[in-house]
Amino acid sequence: MTDDMTQDIDANLPDTDTTPETTQAARTDRESMEYDVVIVGGGPSGLSAAIRLKQLAEKEGKDLSVCLLEKGSEVGAHIMSGAVLETRALDELIPDWKDKGAPVTCEAKKDSFLYLTEKKSYRLPTPPQQKNHGNYIISLSNLTRWMGEQAEALGVEIFAGFAASEVLFDANNAVKGVATNDMGIDKDGNKTEMFEPGVELHAKQTIFAEGCHGSLTKQLIAHYDLRANSDPQTYGLGVKEVWEIDPEKHEEGKIVHTVGWPMDKKTYGGSWMYHQENNLVSLGFVVGLDYENPTLSPFEEMQRWKTHPAIRKYLEGGKRIHYGARALVEGGLQSLPKLTFPGGLLVGDTAGFLNVPKIKGNHTAMKSGMVAADSVFATIFDNEGAYECTDYAQNMEKSWVWSELKKVRNIRPGFNKGFWFGLFHAAFQTVGGWLLPYTIKNHADYAQTKPLDQVTPITYPKPDGVLTFDRLSSVYLSNTNHDESQPAHLRLVDANVPVSVNLPKFGGPAQRYCPAGVYEYVNENNATKFVINAQNCVHCKTCDIKDPSQNIQWTVPQGGGGPNYSGM
Repeated sequence: MTDDMTQDIDANLPDTDTTPETTQAARTDRESMEYDVVIVGGGPSGLSAAIRLKQLAEKEGKDLSVCLLEKGSEVGAHIMSGAVLETRALDELIPDWKDKGAPVTCEAKKDSFLYLTEKKSYRLPTPPQQKNHGNYIISLSNLTRWMGEQAEALGVEIFAGFAASEVLFDANNAVKGVATNDMGIDKDGNKTEMFEPGVELHAKQTIFAEGCHGSLTKQLIAHYDLRANSDPQTYGLGVKEVWEIDPEKHEEGKIVHTVGWPMDKKTYGGSWMYHQENNLVSLGFVVGLDYENPTLSPFEEMQRWKTHPAIRKYLEGGKRIHYGARALVEGGLQSLPKLTFPGGLLVGDTAGFLNVPKIKGNHTAMKSGMVAADSVFATIFDNEGAYECTDYAQNMEKSWVWSELKKVRNIRPGFNKGFWFGLFHAAFQTVGGWLLPYTIKNHADYAQTKPLDQVTPITYPKPDGVLTFDRLSSVYLSNTNHDESQPAHLRLVDANVPVSVNLPKFGGPAQRYCPAGVYEYVNENNATKFVINAQNCVHCKTCDIKDPSQNIQWTVPQGGGGPNYSGM
């Protein structure tokens, strides 16, 4: 915790509301740059869109300028995933990826699916969606770094360390681009001698590829009412660690998924353990953020899960080397917003294309970026620069992504009725139930949180520092850093709510759902204060999603801030 990045409820938090308004006109103090296409986000969907656009331009002999903004210090710095990669989209995008040295080399060899009780494990049939023959265990942060190199080689201009903080509109209410945030602002919002205004990037089309619960995407959804005909998005929080284990316990290519303990029967959750190369194991735990008990801590559940005999046996004698956490979209087809609006469109996880039952979203994110590129290219050159790229939604519906998501649309929401119903319903859906003309609706995660007096509080054991750990030592392994002099990027709509509402009614859940120790309640002079340790933030965005009062707004910090993942 860093004092300069700490704010309590008496601090001068920048004003905001639940749907921060976007700028209607360019500021006169900012320089602007013109591109054909601007892409916000250097994850798999944004990079796939950038690469595809340049491939098309080269093939058609067109001059097309493409710029990609990445808020992390470098491409891949903010990327975290399990991850087992289905290479279908990569095969389409870069058919010779093996010859070009893509970091996709650890073949998946053996699947197992376990149901855990507190002390025992039971082997269950591996769900068809989770059979991984032909797939690869990867580090997504390393793969996106490689994809960034491929994009730059094609002529894409990548600006890493620049956070897109603002959507720009033209006089016709169409998106005209984005602006990066101002630099040299102190923690009270005042300009310093180091002040530099942000830069505006104008484009014929802007592709938003911010990942799960993007801050600009959230504004666009409100501005254009993109959810008018869709369910609320629902999310999970994934907490991940990478361990180096005893070579005698390592089984390269082994894949293990578990359900059951430590989750109760009402709470959706599960785990993964992937044996990578060089005695490394990727392991993590996902908790659906529609959980009811406000005293539940996804971070602590992950630590507790590691103590199970079926997991502990691999980790004993090993060493934890990486840590991270990230929210992920779980809503599926029924929670997709309208994908286009005048001047721009949504791709990847920022739209919601993850396939939850398959436990994969990178291949669908990449494909959505490719389809978006095809559609944008046609819009710019064939449709005389039409404001809205309407063909994109139609083209997505014709793609294999749509048919894949349609088949599993009812599996995740089926677990809203409990674990055993969800499990049997998932089996029914898999064998043909998906053909029936019904779609289960999703609900808003924050609204499922019950008051403290309606639940049994959960008590977690103290970490042992060998197998289980605390939050701060974990954040240290994520290489998280923020400029200490900047305003906190975590903002409160009402500074009184954390103490006056969330603490007495829900027990102060922010201190539990945050996997990075950002939020805490402290006693000063016989008064309780809500403290925001923004320096610790790993950009998982859980607070913006799960806060029961919807009082916390996650905004981008200065570019380059946040985690610096390697091997995640």
